[in-house]
Amino acid sequence: MFGLPDGVTACLFDMDGVVTQTAVVHAAAWKEMFDEFLRKHAESTGTEFVPFDPHADYDDYVDGKPRLDGTRAFLVSRGIDLPEGTPDDPAGTPTIYGLSNRKNDLVLEKLAAGGVQVYEGSLRYIRAVREKGISTAIVSSSANTQQVLDSAGIADLFDVRVDGVIARERGLRGKPAPDTFLAAATELKVPSSRAAVFEDALAGVEAGRAGHFALVVGVDRVGQATELRKHGADIVVRDLAELLDAGGQPGEDAR
Repeated sequence: MFGLPDGVTACLFDMDGVVTQTAVVHAAAWKEMFDEFLRKHAESTGTEFVPFDPHADYDDYVDGKPRLDGTRAFLVSRGIDLPEGTPDDPAGTPTIYGLSNRKNDLVLEKLAAGGVQVYEGSLRYIRAVREKGISTAIVSSSANTQQVLDSAGIADLFDVRVDGVIARERGLRGKPAPDTFLAAATELKVPSSRAAVFEDALAGVEAGRAGHFALVVGVDRVGQATELRKHGADIVVRDLAELLDAGGQPGEDAR
């Protein structure tokens, strides 16, 4: 049923790129923040300015990860070492926290300017599984998850929320570690062997695989089906609506 193995009683959904069309907002914010920093860094060091690639760099270093981890990972890829700083660092300060704060400010500005768009196919799927008594959780690295869900008017579609704020409070490791997905399953009182994960990020499908979930569904919004499978997706779809009447079995594409 719904492309799920027998015995699955909970579905755990990533937010950005799976439920809401906010992944593009995050990618644009990462690029704007990093390009500002990289341009200044190039000028001060006399090196070439190489802009942030909103596709390759976004997928490889920041997508699906907690904000601070994404900032660190990308800077390491460029051989740039910055101090950690503190959470109170002003946005744009050349520290891990300062750059991360700037990225968050940009996301909030972009969300306020354009609102939150949702994937209608995902909402249809989520409502369908809930009607069958399957529990649902939203599992996101974003610290703005509650605001996004409220803005989109879909907070009531999820029984449990495990996001960046909760992960920080509980000391949960971010994706690709499985901690946040496992925490959501625990709150739903379901073992990972009876829960399915829905992710569009490579780090997210890695987390689903590491947590030994019954099924890891890769949602391919940007043409990376092969990479999603390599990183742990059992099945890959372009939109969750495909699963409503799909005959796809675990390990196969449902398209």
